[in-house]
Amino acid sequence: MFELYQVGEKSYYIDCPAKIGLYRINEEEVYLIDSGNDKDAGRKVRKILDEKGWKLKGILNTHSNADHIGGNRYLQQQTGCKVFSGGIEAAFTRYPVLEPSFLYGGYPGKDLRHKFLMAQESSVSDFSDMEFPGEIEIIPLKGHFFDMVGFRTPDDVIYLADCLSSEETLDKYKIGFIYDVAAYIDTLESVKKMKGKMFVPSHAEATDDIKPLAQYNIDKVFEVGDKIAQLCSEPSCFENILQRIFSDYGLIMNFEQYVLIGSTVRSYLSWLKDTGRVTSYFENNMLLWKRND
Repeated sequence: MFELYQVGEKSYYIDCPAKIGLYRINEEEVYLIDSGNDKDAGRKVRKILDEKGWKLKGILNTHSNADHIGGNRYLQQQTGCKVFSGGIEAAFTRYPVLEPSFLYGGYPGKDLRHKFLMAQESSVSDFSDMEFPGEIEIIPLKGHFFDMVGFRTPDDVIYLADCLSSEETLDKYKIGFIYDVAAYIDTLESVKKMKGKMFVPSHAEATDDIKPLAQYNIDKVFEVGDKIAQLCSEPSCFENILQRIFSDYGLIMNFEQYVLIGSTVRSYLSWLKDTGRVTSYFENNMLLWKRND
């Protein structure tokens, strides 16, 4: 864990729970792509940089989930580097309480205000900032989160953030976090068509052929969608649907999983309704979901 792997002439990644990309712009200066999940991750990254004699020029954040921005503040304080982000992701990075608040749908209690869902705040510059490395291409990857992006380096390495998961993860947990299902599918379809020398997803192995994994993720999205639609064969409220998802998939309910999977199930229900597969109505002051047969 936290070993450095080279995947291009100047492109690398640090192997950790959410892979951290690294691009070397010259013999002395580097940019990180994300920063890990906390201060400890930041320390381990800095140790790698110090051993290599590299200076951290900046951090390019793919999106604002805590496991991708958790090392920002430490590295920024230690090196004075800039952090670059864009859109809604920049707001969440400046004000990390937005993540657990969004997931819960209200003020998050102490059970949700921890480093896995709420990073420390960091100062953020927009991707349009003059100091952003213009040779790195920004690739929109919406779906998993609001304005998530990936990056293509000049040596044709593509960092794909959280737009897909490994087969092992999907087979084990069945359902992964998605904010916008329709956008997520569109992103995966575009990933299937991408050409590059190497692809580095945050939660899957680096590969020179991403198409099979992208298709596997697409298939799982439709599988979960079919599952939720089936659970709406009889009028059901959200809590009952969520309970069945956890029971049928063998998941363990706790506050963190409740908000992550709960938010995802709500997103699936929105998608199913928008595509005409389910309808919703109120009965006895309860919102019910029913499959359109």
